[in-house]
Amino acid sequence: MEKELSGGRNHFVESCGLPISTYFSALKLLWLMENVLAVKEAIKKKDALFGTIDSWLIWNLTGGVKGGLHVTDVSNASRTMLMNLKTLEWDESVLQTLKIPAEILPKIVSNSEVIGDIGAGWPIAGIPIAGCLGDQHAAMLGQACRIGEAKSTYGTGAFILLNTGERIVQSSHGLLSTVAFKLGPKAPTNYALEGSVAIAGAAVQWLRDGLGLISSASEIEALALQVESSGGIYFVPAFNGLYAPWWRDDARGVIVGMTRFTSKAHIARAVLESMCFQVKDVLNSMHKDSAQDVSSSKEALSLRVDGGATVNNLLMQIQV
Repeated sequence: MEKELSGGRNHFVESCGLPISTYFSALKLLWLMENVLAVKEAIKKKDALFGTIDSWLIWNLTGGVKGGLHVTDVSNASRTMLMNLKTLEWDESVLQTLKIPAEILPKIVSNSEVIGDIGAGWPIAGIPIAGCLGDQHAAMLGQACRIGEAKSTYGTGAFILLNTGERIVQSSHGLLSTVAFKLGPKAPTNYALEGSVAIAGAAVQWLRDGLGLISSASEIEALALQVESSGGIYFVPAFNGLYAPWWRDDARGVIVGMTRFTSKAHIARAVLESMCFQVKDVLNSMHKDSAQDVSSSKEALSLRVDGGATVNNLLMQIQV
């Protein structure tokens, strides 16, 4: 971007809910437009389309170059840094600022409506495509999170979403505002606060591949159960900085509190605890942003969970 924007990295937060970051689609597209000659020429010739992975899949399934539909849904669109959270349309002021032509972007649809039929050449040709929903948003819907309820997905990282209902909550504690789901063109839009943890299950992989303390990820529970506590060990898995709610790119991983009596079991337990501490930090920020008193309702205390790491019973008990 040629000129400095007022508000810095939060310049577009009020409209799209996201800070300026290369993590989101808008700046990736901007880089392509400025640095890839083929993209520049295609846009000039009006022979370019840009979308998220769902756009590419639906376009191919509905015909591709032979009449494929160029669409995306509100949840995926909300992660591009280009969609206005209130109108659920591409934000003209953002497009003008970034000099992104609106005609290359897909049509935005709800999460539950007939988009089109699968085209000829596919084994299931003629079957209608009637739903599209982003990864973490789908997990929230699948977990049936009502207003005030949150879910956490434990994978390589951890992703926590809190349903804020029809209210867009602007975070002042390091979280992102996003669409949760919209179940039909005329259905109300549910919004959410989201916090992302960079390293969750990846820390277990590091114990296995980096330190060799375990030979498989499933062994960590039994190892950690050999001790009753982490023995004063604290592990901060900031291998690539810390994400929500801290957003510290300069942070690095540390293990503190070691003594002569520290064992690999203590370290294993500290690794599991590190996942829970990070999720708890995000949940604390969510409740502050949404003005909820954690002790005032059963819903505020609940956390629905999914993802591969949830098979670890000890991890889940520590999280409680």
